[in-house]
Amino acid sequence: IPGALLWGVVMAFLSLIPAVGAGIVWLPVAVYLLATGSVWEGIVLIAYGAVVIGLADNILRPLLVGRDTKLPDYIVLFSTLGGLSLFGITGFVIGPLVAALFMAFWDIFMREFNVDGQSG
Repeated sequence: IPGALLWGVVMAFLSLIPAVGAGIVWLPVAVYLLATGSVWEGIVLIAYGAVVIGLADNILRPLLVGRDTKLPDYIVLFSTLGGLSLFGITGFVIGPLVAALFMAFWDIFMREFNVDGQSG
């Protein structure tokens, strides 16, 4: 595939869209491979995308991150990457934890100090 690195980066960002994000990239690429005669590669990509990528997006992400965190996916992604770069392997837990605490403190601050402009 020409520009595979570019498509990999695009797929990483589109994977933030729940359920269908990464499929927006790998499914058309699989169809392209099938149409250009690379049938075996297209079938392998469809199987890999449906099983591995679909499993990671729809089953593992809620299990690892938790359904009740109420953190947007992009915050989880960036806080995990930031935690890993700052703290190493323990940053996998510390990064999202710090992000969740910050968002909770920010919400309390906004409510307590009436920052939204309402009086009362």
